[in-house]
Amino acid sequence: MWQRIKRRIFAGLLAMLPLVATYWVVSILFNFLGEMASPVLEKLGIKIPGLGIILTLIFIFLLGLFITNVLGRTLLSWGEKILSRLPIINTIYNTVKQITNAFSMPQVKSFQKVILIEYPRKELWTMCFVTNESKNDKGEEFYHVFVPTTPNPTSGYFIITPKKDSIDSNISVEDGFKTIISGGILDSGSSLSSKIKLKK
Repeated sequence: MWQRIKRRIFAGLLAMLPLVATYWVVSILFNFLGEMASPVLEKLGIKIPGLGIILTLIFIFLLGLFITNVLGRTLLSWGEKILSRLPIINTIYNTVKQITNAFSMPQVKSFQKVILIEYPRKELWTMCFVTNESKNDKGEEFYHVFVPTTPNPTSGYFIITPKKDSIDSNISVEDGFKTIISGGILDSGSSLSSKIKLKK
């Protein structure tokens, strides 16, 4: 019972981390830019309501504009090389980067749904993403699936599996990625085990 409670608490903390990190970064930008610009505008007799929010949005837009051009991408690449050589920091940075890359991969949008298949052997069930469907000469239906690795879902395996040998997980692609990245801590409803029992 206590282990289950601890798992739920940890899952809740993991779910909160992106929100807390975003709030923290935006708050720092909001306060810094607002405090930097306010004295100058006050001397000019200009008062703009919500100045911090406006400046933060402009800064984020300009940053996005900068890192999407050639110079920005080059500087970003140099910065990543420097961070990759720093102990501890490189581990944190690489982990965060893998997670953000997982959700920004172009192929994520092409995933149709999340299913369960028996892989790499019978009675071992693996979560995977359907990328396409096909039929053979006998009319048997197959799923084309991508089986991601944990905790880095940017790599994995391509498998063709019979539809009849799979289970529909009934969870979204986004929730499927969260489950894989967290190593099953965020289990998206705890209904997967019951589905496996029904299949067997």
